[in-house]
Amino acid sequence: MTTPVTITYLQMRSPDELRAAPPPRVADVQLRRAEVPCPAFSRFLYTAVGGDWYWRDRLGWTQTQWREYLERPGVHTWLLSVRGTPAGYVELERQQQDVEIAYFGLLPEFIGQGLGGWLLSEAIRHAWEMDAPRRVWVHTCTLDGTAALPNYQARGMTVYREETKLIDDPGQPDGPWPGSNRSAAP
Repeated sequence: MTTPVTITYLQMRSPDELRAAPPPRVADVQLRRAEVPCPAFSRFLYTAVGGDWYWRDRLGWTQTQWREYLERPGVHTWLLSVRGTPAGYVELERQQQDVEIAYFGLLPEFIGQGLGGWLLSEAIRHAWEMDAPRRVWVHTCTLDGTAALPNYQARGMTVYREETKLIDDPGQPDGPWPGSNRSAAP
């Protein structure tokens, strides 16, 4: 069985196009760049944020693959924390003249608290600081959270391409660890 998935590509061509979200009203919010490449921590963020959204492309990566990727000078990971607890992250990747928002999201416990728009706004600001890129871009799909596409558009990113692909039925999302799928019926 196959499932149609629509992939939407968005971009911003000038930092002046950013429509920043207001700062969150949650107490003690911090955004810091993770400057020490740490495969275990990055894999934790990847599974904790993406487990409910079918993020599977890196699950098979070895520690060496993670380290090689994270040590590339054009890869920047930004950690969002609330009162010292990881709440989300964004991974920016410099690609020739562009910066891709490669991964972005919140841990499930922090969704709905007004953090996502602010985190994306800050991510876009930091992307524009990465050696004056020609554009900042991202892609999302219909397997991602329903707030993803509206958030990108609300920040000023515009759609430049859409495509629909048939994929093998992905089943239920994996959750952040095997057997933890929060969206499956009990």
